[in-house]
Amino acid sequence: MTLFPKSAFARTVGLLALVLLLNQVVSYLMVSNYVVKPSVEQITQLVAKQIKTMFIRETTLPERQTEQSLAVAFYEATGIRVFDDEKAQEEGLRLTTYYGYLSEIMSAELGGEAEVRIAQGEEFFVWVKPPQAPDYWIRVPLNSLTSGQFSPLVIYLLVIGILSVVGGILFANWLNRPLKALEESAKQVGRGEFPSQLPERGASEIVAVTRAFNRMSRGIQELENDRNLLMAGVSHDLRTPLTRIRLAAEMMPESEDYLAQGIAEDIDDMNDIIDQFIDYVRLDQQENSSKESLNELLEQTVANVPDSWQKQFHVNLGRCPRIQLRPLSIKRVVINLLENAERYGNANVWIESGYNKKRRQVWFSVTDDGPGIPPEQQQQLFQPFTQGDKARGGVGSGLGLAIIKRIVDRHDGTIDMENVPGKGLKVTVQLPQRS
Repeated sequence: MTLFPKSAFARTVGLLALVLLLNQVVSYLMVSNYVVKPSVEQITQLVAKQIKTMFIRETTLPERQTEQSLAVAFYEATGIRVFDDEKAQEEGLRLTTYYGYLSEIMSAELGGEAEVRIAQGEEFFVWVKPPQAPDYWIRVPLNSLTSGQFSPLVIYLLVIGILSVVGGILFANWLNRPLKALEESAKQVGRGEFPSQLPERGASEIVAVTRAFNRMSRGIQELENDRNLLMAGVSHDLRTPLTRIRLAAEMMPESEDYLAQGIAEDIDDMNDIIDQFIDYVRLDQQENSSKESLNELLEQTVANVPDSWQKQFHVNLGRCPRIQLRPLSIKRVVINLLENAERYGNANVWIESGYNKKRRQVWFSVTDDGPGIPPEQQQQLFQPFTQGDKARGGVGSGLGLAIIKRIVDRHDGTIDMENVPGKGLKVTVQLPQRS
């Protein structure tokens, strides 16, 4: 059993209690050192001065001392001096500040109307005009108040503010660290990757969520492995009879060559469909990302298109920084888009690229001059086994764009379609520039 709470709620309450406790401790120290202690010192000082005046004649004055000598001795003992109005102005009365509240208290204590002024500077003085001598000012020094050269209230607020901010930062950082790791792992799972199991630490609520996420990730990984095994088995089981059918077709008499050729072409189509199934499942999951030039990948892919393709390719590549990507996967995206443009375009294909500095995204597009696709069908084509309308569809398994979408998603990118007036369908792929 530990005294440290496990839940985020309990830890938040504990943090607030700790901050309040520190607040109370600091408040106690500030009040005791800068309010109570100076007040006690001032009271003690004033009492001491009153006591000194009781023994002036016995201890400090010789016999037959004049009244003037008595005033000097009184000043030396207490520091209190008496000035008339003119002399008081010369000694700094004009620089003092009137305090009405203190004047009312002093008037009640002295039994008549009194005036109190405060002088603050290198020395601290209290100026009093008593009702017993309205033409004179009494200046009382309070030297202990000048010992502090800073404002206790400002220090108090700074200390409390700093403690609260630092405590909040530490708590937020402690709370967000496992959440940040959970976010990154969720993104990896969404891209079809499976990171190692997250450590179950932090508040009890975070531990519960992390444990549930680890179970979910493990379950998805097992389903993915089962699907891969299933597709591998189906591929193997289908290719064996397809090979037998091909051999049987080749052994057919020459009079049936047209039929044998049709069977061979159907077998090739079926093999291509099986390859697409496998590509959709695997998607180069073992390939590591590296910092590559998108323009170089585009140039290499366009340069290596099959000689049987009849379209005219127009390449216009802008300046692009190197980014983290999986080169084989991106090449597959490009070749699939070029294959669609070759299949459904008329005569020309335009390949462009560029860099959006504001969004920190590298992009490339493939545009054909075909009939295009209705806007309401464009997003549906990214779903598996979905083909376009009759203007652009009819062959294949409907996995080409779904494969492209999965690869782009694994790169945290986006893919969009639009019909360009005067041309045809334009497909744009945007990839983020990760730091």
